[in-house]
Order: sequence, then C-alpha cells, then structure tokens
Amino acid sequence: MLIAVAIFLLTITLIIWQPRGLGVGWSAALGAVLALLAGVVSVGDIPTVWAIVWNATATFIAVIIISLLLDEAGFFEWAALHVARWSGGRGGRLFAFTVLLGAAVSAVFANDGVALILTPIVVSMLVALRFSAASTLAFVMAAGFIADTASLPLVVSNLVNIVSADYFGLGFNTYAAVMVPVNLVSIAATLAVLWLFFRRDIPAAYDVALVKEPRLAIRDRAVFRVGWITLAALVLGLFVLEPLGVPVSAVAAACALVLFTVAACGQVISTRRVLRDAPWHVVIFSLGMYMVVYGLKNAGLTGYLISAFNYLAGYGVWGAALGTGVLTALLSSVMNNMPTVLLGALSIEASAATGVVREAMVYANIIGCDLGPKITPIGSLATLLWLHVLARKGIRVTWGYYFKVGSVLTLPVLLITLSALAIRLGF
Repeated sequence: MLIAVAIFLLTITLIIWQPRGLGVGWSAALGAVLALLAGVVSVGDIPTVWAIVWNATATFIAVIIISLLLDEAGFFEWAALHVARWSGGRGGRLFAFTVLLGAAVSAVFANDGVALILTPIVVSMLVALRFSAASTLAFVMAAGFIADTASLPLVVSNLVNIVSADYFGLGFNTYAAVMVPVNLVSIAATLAVLWLFFRRDIPAAYDVALVKEPRLAIRDRAVFRVGWITLAALVLGLFVLEPLGVPVSAVAAACALVLFTVAACGQVISTRRVLRDAPWHVVIFSLGMYMVVYGLKNAGLTGYLISAFNYLAGYGVWGAALGTGVLTALLSSVMNNMPTVLLGALSIEASAATGVVREAMVYANIIGCDLGPKITPIGSLATLLWLHVLARKGIRVTWGYYFKVGSVLTLPVLLITLSALAIRLGF
C-alpha cells in the first residue's frame, strides 16, 4: 500500500507542478508505468480500466471540439454580449445573468467550456465596460465557480458524470431525471452565496453604449447557424439514442464531425488549430491516472472507504447522501476529483449499501466530486487551467485567496445540493 500511495502522490504532484511544462497526460502516464513496474497493477488491469474511461474520454473530447468550433465562430461572445445588453445597464442583473449563462454553457459544453472558453470572453467584456479590478475579479470568480456547481444536470456536463454513469450503468434519461432538479437547486444556491459574498464589488450601473452589437461577434455565420442545429441534435440524440444502446461518445462524435465539416468547408475557421487545441492529452491522462488509482484499489485503500460507506448506509438516504457527498468533496479538494470519483465508485460498488441508499451514494459521489474541487485550486484540472487563463489575462488569483473564497462558498452550496438530492430520492 505504501508503494501505491507513494506513486499516487508523485503523480498528483507532477500534475499540479508541471515541471518544465510537463503535460498532465505524460505525468499520469509516468505514474501508470511506475505502478506497472512496481506490481501494484498488472497488464491485465489495463482493459478493465480502459473499459471504464474510454466512453467518458471520447465524449469529453467531442464536446470540447464542438465548443472550440463555436468559440471560433463567435457563438459564446455573441451570447455574452446579448447578456450585457439584456441586463440594461444594471450591474446586479449583469452579475446574475452572467452566472446563469455560465450554468447553461456548463450543462451542455461541460464545466471546462465555461472555465476555458467563456471566462476569457467575460473578462474582455468587463474590460470594455471599464469595470474596476475588484468588480472584474467578482465576475471572474463567479464564472469559475458556476462552471462546476452547475455541471450536474446531464451526463455530458462533466467528465466525472460520464465516468460514474458508465460505471454504474446509469442511462442518460435516468441520470437527468434525478440530477436536473438537483442542479436547479445548486444553481439557485450558488447564485445566492455568490451575491452575498461579492455584492459590495458589483457596480450599480454600467454604460450599455459600450457594449458592441452582438452580431458583430459572429465570425463564421455558417458554423454559427449549424451550431444551433448541432446542439439541438446533440441533446435530442442523447435523450433518444443513448437509451437504445448507442454510446454517448458516438452521438457527441457525430455532432462534432458535422460541425467540423461545415467549418472546414467554410475556410473561415482554422480547423487545424481546433484539432491541435483539442485536449488529446486527456486520453492519456484518463488511462494513466485511473491505472494509478486502480493500484490504490488493488493495495486495499478502498477498504477504508467501503467501511465508511457501510457506516453511512446505516443512517438511511439522508446519511448516505450528506455523508458520501461531504467525504468525496473533501477528498476531491486534496487529491483531485478524477481519482476520487473512481475510488468512490469502486468503494460504493463493493459496499453493503442497497436500494435507494446505494443510489443516494452513487449520485452523492458525483455531486461531491463536481463541487468539492472548488474548495482548493488543486481540486480539478479545469481550475488549474482556469487560473492559467486568468494569469495570461493579467488577473492573478493567489492560492490563499482562492482557498478562502472556495471554502466559504462551496460548503453551503454542497450541503444544500446534497439535501436536494436526498429530498429528490425520497419521492
């Protein structure tokens, strides 16, 4: 077990530190190789792990490619400018609408879409509106926060969701039926705590005349128009085709291919750059990181979690939901949400929990791993990349400030969301 834990800690350290620009995929691959050489995992474990991660990874990449194409077409800037105009010059309304826009983007384009694509657009818009540094930071933190707290509703909204849904055989419709109402509660709670925390930094008014015409943001009209059809087909296809046995990744890949073809024919968007910027490293990261985590499972670490889950199961749906969610949230905040969700899934599968109590644990594990990363900067790759994007925009968020804000904001939203889950499963 000591060897497995040491390899895991080394891998996480390299992923966070990224010495000399070492990519997260190669860090995870190194961890997997060390785990194989040390004997904590075997070659026979590779197909098992790949069966867990392939669909999630392929779906994630397809959705991000769609996001990148729409971003190049001006789709997200167009939406942000409309939000600025609809707010009518009122700062509080703009803050709320920005959060709601982030929630909508997170639901369809995954949390990474908000963190990596929408955040820079919001920053540019605030600069154009001549917001102060404090006001800009409030909006930026809100956009980054809602990216994860609103990533619950659909299987495709977060890589964590896809992994869990695949592992436990949760259909797209079954998952949405539980998590859509829970996500609405999470959004409301997030908006409330964000407003209470940042209300003094939100300007009362701004000059709408400084907001450019949304139509001027559109750079590729063909991709922009087909993008709406693609998004409708994506959501409809997932609801209709996934229950028939079609993998989520196949639906997402087909939609990405259609939009990519339109972009390639138009020759306005550099499709070569889109492919280059796609997160291919996530494929290596997913397989490598989960091999390392599987080593922890083989070494018996999941036994401690199984004992904890069996204890929580004795307190019914409420105990299972709140206990599991808080536990996995704390683990995600210190060891990253990607390894945590698999450890949680493996432990829940091996626990004695049954029926609705087990169901509560499955969904609470997802909620904990979606929201828990907001407590610390190392909780998720999306947050680390988000901080990097902000630094390039000249906005520096220290780890101390992030932890102070993250812990204060996350815990109440987490508890409220987990309570909503317990109530939802009680019906």
